[in-house]
Amino acid sequence: MEDTDKVDQQRKMFVRESLKYKEEMHDGSKCASSTVEISDSSLNTIDDVQSSSATLSSTRRRYSSKIWKNFKQRTKRSFNRGRTDQVMSSTDQDGDCLDSSSASMDSAESHQFAEDNCSSSEKHNEVGDCSSALDSRSIDSSENVDDVLIENDPCQPQSMPFFALNVILKEGKDLVIRDITGTSDPYVKFSIGGKQCYRSRTVFKNLCPKWDEKFSLPIEDRHQPVLVQVFDYDRGLTDDPMGAATINLHELEINKPTDCQLMLASEQKKKKNLEHMGYITLNCTLVPKSQTDKEQCTDQLTKAVAQSKKSKTRVLSDVVTVLLIDGNNLLSMDDNGFSDPYVKFRLGSERYKSKYKQKTLTPKWLEQFDLYMYNNDEQTSCLEISIWDHDVRGKDEYMGRASLDLSHLERDRTHSVNVELDDKAGSINLLITISATTSSSELNGNGGKALTDDASSIVERYGFPKSFRNLKDVGFLQVKVIKARGLTAADISGKSDPFCILELVNSRVQTATEYKTLSPRWGKTFTFEVKDIHAVLEVSVFDRDPDKKADFLGKVAIPLLKIQNSQKRWYQLKDQKLVTRTKGSIKLEMNLIFNQFKAAIRTFNPREAKYLIPEPKFRIAVMKNNIDRVSRFVHTVIEPVRFVQSCFDWENNVRSATAFAVFLVFVWNFEPYMIPILLLVIYIRNLFAVNLDQSAFKDKSQDNYLKIEDEEEEKETKEEKKSLTEKFQAIQDVCLQVQEVTDKIALVGERIKNSFQWSVPWLSWLAVVLLLVVAVVLYLIPLRYLVLLWGVNKFTKKLRAPNSIPNNELLDYLSRVPSDRELLLYQEFQPDAISTARKKKQ
Repeated sequence: MEDTDKVDQQRKMFVRESLKYKEEMHDGSKCASSTVEISDSSLNTIDDVQSSSATLSSTRRRYSSKIWKNFKQRTKRSFNRGRTDQVMSSTDQDGDCLDSSSASMDSAESHQFAEDNCSSSEKHNEVGDCSSALDSRSIDSSENVDDVLIENDPCQPQSMPFFALNVILKEGKDLVIRDITGTSDPYVKFSIGGKQCYRSRTVFKNLCPKWDEKFSLPIEDRHQPVLVQVFDYDRGLTDDPMGAATINLHELEINKPTDCQLMLASEQKKKKNLEHMGYITLNCTLVPKSQTDKEQCTDQLTKAVAQSKKSKTRVLSDVVTVLLIDGNNLLSMDDNGFSDPYVKFRLGSERYKSKYKQKTLTPKWLEQFDLYMYNNDEQTSCLEISIWDHDVRGKDEYMGRASLDLSHLERDRTHSVNVELDDKAGSINLLITISATTSSSELNGNGGKALTDDASSIVERYGFPKSFRNLKDVGFLQVKVIKARGLTAADISGKSDPFCILELVNSRVQTATEYKTLSPRWGKTFTFEVKDIHAVLEVSVFDRDPDKKADFLGKVAIPLLKIQNSQKRWYQLKDQKLVTRTKGSIKLEMNLIFNQFKAAIRTFNPREAKYLIPEPKFRIAVMKNNIDRVSRFVHTVIEPVRFVQSCFDWENNVRSATAFAVFLVFVWNFEPYMIPILLLVIYIRNLFAVNLDQSAFKDKSQDNYLKIEDEEEEKETKEEKKSLTEKFQAIQDVCLQVQEVTDKIALVGERIKNSFQWSVPWLSWLAVVLLLVVAVVLYLIPLRYLVLLWGVNKFTKKLRAPNSIPNNELLDYLSRVPSDRELLLYQEFQPDAISTARKKKQ
């Protein structure tokens, strides 16, 4: 009973103080100086507090905290002794000990006391019922009194409407292996209530990753745990789980940083606790926030979501053009010792999958595609590459991977890249070009570095004194794409979104896209390294369509030897076959500087092969045309033979007698040096003929050379669809071979003819100079010595240079001479505007 009396006295003291503070709160005259009296038979303590209104608030907080603490201690002691009923009943009987003015006090007044104390530490009337909740609640003997008291403590943060969990994600240790290479690519997800709140960055090839990331998570319900999941990042497939753990927020102390070590376990019940999955370490701090902080946080999250949506708007930044060439030394995945490899590429959200090649470890894909980079925060410059083995049955097998940082590659230039796969799984060869899509209005000046800025250094670089340095670097080409006019309207609105692509052998760049115009102005300058002076610059104009393949608008092919430096010229656009003209023209300004000696040496070396060449298809019209070409060449060769035969037959006595006399004199006085002199005579004769009459050697058959009937092609296509069977496949292959052989024979004959006809003056002059040199050498050196030197060179070439490519210098020279078909393709049309002006004048 003594304990009960003491508890009753303490409860009476608690209620008296509640009334006293209530009177002080409503009595403005006591704000300047107030006295707090606490009198009881068991407690003879009087504290005089004199302060201003600010001091009064501090006094209330100090006494409120002290009294509440004493009350908790005594109530807990009474609860542990099984006297909870007396404690709660004593609270209801406190009004009997007060005067008449306080006899009707109930739990509502106690609520006002708690509310006043809480408002003194935060704001008045912002915290709900604290002590009244305790008075109106019956404490069950099975409950923990600490939970009841802490929950109803007016100064506890549980009453706060919002929390922020500040997390420092440090590192992981001994994580599980999920990749075939014996490592993993871990990242961490934080989720609350099934919704992902945060995702860390991915650490590649590491079982003990270090993240060191700081972030905050919004917490609405402190009793809801935070789910922490670790995953292994996989390219192109579903990420593999590496374990999970939970953070129990009610175990964290308020405003106190806590180091946590989360042991990872499998989320599957069958595999749970069967595998050691490592752990991650982090630091957590639970910070209570007010209603104002919650609103601010909500606004920030709303802005972040809006910014995220805005960042996902696909604003094109760069176009990455990738040419997948081939692979070397890939892994064998099948039982037959081969693989069926294909490649996957990923750049941010952009992806591409190549075709698979059957039964090979050195595949050749030769596939070109574009990947786009956008102006948003999620865009990455890391090109992720993975190689897989295609299986008809079952899941495709992983063969290797690599990553390439594109930020180190120069823009508007084609780079040859050999990518080594991880763990010595082979390599692949790529050609990568990053073309900026900045609008011409955003470019400075001409959009590129002008040739005049460093013209002297470039001229010196390709001057004659440096002819023997880096023989493969023949010259320098600068192309300025100024503008176009009169283009074809590809959109329904009657406009187009044109952009321009420039190709020099395997180098490929492109301009920005000008939207909704038929007369775009690009003003972009590009530079190329010239490896062969006989290469052809191809300029194509396309209409960009984000939903499908770009539409072709026009094309022009310009041989480098036809370039006139620093001249702004309009070029009429042609169709894709470069045969007929199409709407529109393009204005270009070009500058070409090259070393004559290097160009001559390069002429007698194998020509650089272009990777992307359309696959030949069998067509009857093409085969007939090739047969006609061979017939014309054979006819040209047979004519001299017939003339000689007519001399032998003495069809004309005077002609035969003259030929016989010439033969006797020539054979009697013949020397080897006379052969190049004879050829020189033919070159010089034709040179004068070309200068006198430009059309002297124009072949009339060129006009109808590539005239392939469209109707016949359509018929052939329909017939192929109907009769494309295995029975006729062999016949088609044979016909295709015949077509290719006849084409090669015709090419040789036409190139020899065009070489003598000065179709390319530079090549003809080169032949003249070489013939003079050969004539002098043959005059000074006996033929037997020259033949001996030639044979020794041919026999020892492979021994001196094992990696040298076997070649024939004469055929390499002829490969630079254009055929009749190529002359027709490179023929320039007069621009539409000029022709229209002439018609008006007439």
